[in-house]
Amino acid sequence: MTETFRRSAAIVGWCHSPFGKLDIPDIEGLIGAVAEGALDDAGVSAAEIDFVTVGVLNCGFSKQGFEAGLVSVAMPALAHTPAMHVENACATGSAAIHAAMDFIESGRGRIALVIGAEKMTATPAAEVGDILLSGSYRMEEDRVEAGFAGIFGQIASSYFQRHGDRSEELAMIAAKNHVHGLANPYAHMRKDFGFAFCNTVSEKNPHVAGPLCRTDCSLVSDGAAALVLADAEVAATLRRAVTFRAREHVNDFMPLSRRDMIAFEGARRAWSQAKERAGITLDDLDLVETHDCFTMAEMIEYEAMGLARPGEGWKVVREGVTSRGGRLPVNLSGGLKSRGHPIGATGVSQHVMAAMQLCGEAGEMQLPGANLAGVFNMGGAAVANYVSILERLK
Repeated sequence: MTETFRRSAAIVGWCHSPFGKLDIPDIEGLIGAVAEGALDDAGVSAAEIDFVTVGVLNCGFSKQGFEAGLVSVAMPALAHTPAMHVENACATGSAAIHAAMDFIESGRGRIALVIGAEKMTATPAAEVGDILLSGSYRMEEDRVEAGFAGIFGQIASSYFQRHGDRSEELAMIAAKNHVHGLANPYAHMRKDFGFAFCNTVSEKNPHVAGPLCRTDCSLVSDGAAALVLADAEVAATLRRAVTFRAREHVNDFMPLSRRDMIAFEGARRAWSQAKERAGITLDDLDLVETHDCFTMAEMIEYEAMGLARPGEGWKVVREGVTSRGGRLPVNLSGGLKSRGHPIGATGVSQHVMAAMQLCGEAGEMQLPGANLAGVFNMGGAAVANYVSILERLK
């Protein structure tokens, strides 16, 4: 076994809380809800953990910062284990995974615990909107109406101006993800709204920002997810392992004024680099978990990953390509739209959902014969872009 391969990190266990409006009062409780469960699932003890990363956005959801210090409170057996807080907007969970993988692959340790969590629902709605604007360039975008939904309202309006009104296709994406979410026991909203409801402006589905309706927007959720990473040598001794054929992180300009806001160039580059490093084409993937903070994001992400040419992402959902039974099912977990979007937990959750599929442990969500999965997560409006290509090692 080469030194490079021995150090390659693999997912060997996980734990996932329900997403939604939870009785768990704070980040400390959310960490405690998943940390020990992930270790038990992996078959390792707290004494074997060399490093912990904690992904939490916070930015005003709680007065308690220094979230890495909460690990010892939630799980005393980890009191003397190095722990680090990671934040990268909505890509926080993916950034926490990368930090833990870097630790292992540098040779500094062999097993790491990654925790992603967010407590959002205890914060008044108006404050939530302002907190989420921290993922935009406040110098220019601070006064955008409707908070971060307003940012994507601008993106949707720009897309429609160039490529026609695609409200119907956005409604199809929303309806698709809610149908998929019915099979996910962790999902915040397990309800089939149907295309007609998602496609109709109504009192229960009003416009939120620009052409975006409520059903185009992801949910404000509480929740946590954790996973255990181990180097290949350790992973070979455990009951299962999901390895990274590739992992890429590409940034883009934060101000929308500095780039074409509907191009998602950083996302396109991240996908291109990941596919090249993994030695695959999109046709080799069995499924994708992608960051549908808004339905408009998922549509443009089809173009960024290479499912459609620029301006034609709407064709993908209309043709059923990304539905269960389609050529490349996207968000079989329900995505952020149905599963929920507790910011710090999202990236970790996406990787757990994909790993469950590859290990045949996804229950009603299971796609038969899933061998290779893609995961895309982004911070801000496609500013920090992360792509993982996952496959089962054992």
